[in-house]
Amino acid sequence: MDRPRIAIFDTTLRDGEQSPGCSMNVQEKLRLAQQLDRLGVDAIEAGFPIASDGDFEAVQRIAASVRRPIIAGLARACTGDVDRAWQALQGAAHPRIHVFLATSDIHLKYKLRISREKCLERAREAVRHAKSLCADVEFSPEDATRTDVAFLCQVVEAVIAAGATTVNIPDTVGYTMPEEYGQLIGTLREKVAGIDTVTISTHCHNDLGLAVANSLAGVQHGARQVECTINGIGERAGNASLEEIVMAMRVRGDRYPYETAVAGEHLYPSSQMLAEITRVPVQPNKAITGRNAFAHEAGIHQDGMLKNPLTYEIMTPQSVGVPDSRLVLGKHSGRHALALRCEQLGHQFERRELDEVYRKFIVLADRIKKVQDSHLLELIQDVSSSDAAGKKFPPAAATLPFPRAAAAGANSNSNDSHPAHVSGSAGQATVSIPFTDHHSEQEDYLWGV
Repeated sequence: MDRPRIAIFDTTLRDGEQSPGCSMNVQEKLRLAQQLDRLGVDAIEAGFPIASDGDFEAVQRIAASVRRPIIAGLARACTGDVDRAWQALQGAAHPRIHVFLATSDIHLKYKLRISREKCLERAREAVRHAKSLCADVEFSPEDATRTDVAFLCQVVEAVIAAGATTVNIPDTVGYTMPEEYGQLIGTLREKVAGIDTVTISTHCHNDLGLAVANSLAGVQHGARQVECTINGIGERAGNASLEEIVMAMRVRGDRYPYETAVAGEHLYPSSQMLAEITRVPVQPNKAITGRNAFAHEAGIHQDGMLKNPLTYEIMTPQSVGVPDSRLVLGKHSGRHALALRCEQLGHQFERRELDEVYRKFIVLADRIKKVQDSHLLELIQDVSSSDAAGKKFPPAAATLPFPRAAAAGANSNSNDSHPAHVSGSAGQATVSIPFTDHHSEQEDYLWGV
């Protein structure tokens, strides 16, 4: 049985760009749009043409050069915005005018200062005008999740009758809960005449950290388009993360039996390109695309990974375009990972020698958090020199002379091509710290969940 297809509507270039510090120039937008095309998204919201001449030009150039996906331009529910959007979009192979108007009482009273009746009239007329220019029209009732449900149904029914082909239900301020959002989509499907003739879309913000959960709840209740952004960027706490939406459905197909056209291997390159363009780094623990998403430091995790990656990874790094998993050497690492890294550096040890390298390694890792290859080579040399001189290894203390390692550590680059990736900062030239060996034969199992 075929799985329902979920359209991915990327709004990185519009809503994402509204993140403080994330604005992009025309050339940067065009470059990212081309990457989004490679990624396989169904629609690209290229900008807000009325906002500035630069945004207009960006939408126009993307419309002219990126031909496979739908190219959308945002417009407020007024004639001037709609006309400006169409001017920018008319060269697109698949243009879409995206009209929005706030519908919640708090927005109507304090922001727009209009009545519900005026809101309904304005929404209907804007969609009708957009439809006269473009066959594909999307309408968004801004702040839908805080809108009176009966009035929301009335607005949605009116814009469908006026010609909207997609109706988007924004959780504009990230207020709703997954169960609520799913129920809202279900209510619209049940009560709005003509709803089965249009695509229902989600657009969820992350103010309470629930944008992805709410989007998935919407899909489960009948939404067939998800609006999202690369790295989850967007206003305030951001939007639903595209990569998390896609991989949640892909990894948990038993719970979310849906398909997207996204090419997973382009997720990480897209994330990295956006970070480079905006100069806003991805948080290290970001799901799917953060640098720690496929990194393992704890000994129990490293031991399991070396035996079978399925023990601690629910997807392969390659499935999202990450080159490989990384075993990070730090104070939580076990002998197994340390031995592997030593072998990759060309050194094999008997158990007694490995124990001594490990003892010194733990002392060092306590001081500098992550141990680089240069540090490790210095430890190996120190142990080898002691062994060659016939010295006994001290049982309770370790003195670590590593002047070269310290200097190298301050300037060396990490090498991601190794499964055991080692990186860190420089330590002091000499460290002498009491050492208590609390590691038993189960040393790789000390650090679990």
